[in-house]
Amino acid sequence: MSAIQNSGEIKELCMICEEEKNEGIHLYTSFLCNDCEKQMLTLEPGEPLYQYFIEKLRKMKGIQIYS
Repeated sequence: MSAIQNSGEIKELCMICEEEKNEGIHLYTSFLCNDCEKQMLTLEPGEPLYQYFIEKLRKMKGIQIYS
């Protein structure tokens, strides 16, 4: 997780869009900006961006999924 403070504003690198944003949520050790969160919540499994978001989310550090 990378945080950058610029003119009193803290920005973090979004794990999805890889842009520095100042508003979002933390998922374990990763940051997800509000824009990506909103976009992710509207996606349907058959949409092209759905798989992109899945691949990005799988890269979160320290998480193991047992099936």
